[in-house]
Amino acid sequence: MTRPREQATASKQTQRRDALLERLVDVILRDGFAEASVEDLARELQCSKTTLYAIAPSKEAIVVAGVRHFFRRASDRVEIRLLRTSEDPIEQIRGYLVAISEQLAPASASFFADLDAWPATREIYRTNTSAAADMVRSLVHAAAPGDPNAAFVGAVAAQVMEAIHRGEIETAAGLDDSAAYRALAELIVRSLHPSEEAGEA
Repeated sequence: MTRPREQATASKQTQRRDALLERLVDVILRDGFAEASVEDLARELQCSKTTLYAIAPSKEAIVVAGVRHFFRRASDRVEIRLLRTSEDPIEQIRGYLVAISEQLAPASASFFADLDAWPATREIYRTNTSAAADMVRSLVHAAAPGDPNAAFVGAVAAQVMEAIHRGEIETAAGLDDSAAYRALAELIVRSLHPSEEAGEA
């Protein structure tokens, strides 16, 4: 049985690790991570390399932990935003995609380039995008029950989200991931309710 003192120690260690991951996320969102060494990251975070190696045993594993933390944090914040959105399904679609846009907004072009270049981080993004696409399809069906176009709109939304993930929307339309999600929100809302004016979330 774990003693209270051991539980408290473990809790403090978890808190310190999470706080360090939060700071690490800020750095890699701003600067990317492919070219940075563990020494570079430690210098930016004003900590020792030993402290960073307490997160994971290698640079790649440290970065993967940071990227995973970022997407887990983003998912939690998007879910909270969705829960606080009105029960109107249209507003939920808009609120959900705009919330994703807001979470991706701090990420630099360097971060997205590095995210795509590393198989492990690319897979984390792909998995999160897939889950978000499933949610959008569900919201679209709720917003237009019985509408034969709902399945098509949901499928198109999922395809666009995958294209955003692959960088194709930025190449074709010049929109970064954050801007593309915001534009997708308005596109879906207008397709389901053509007469509705674009709103602010």
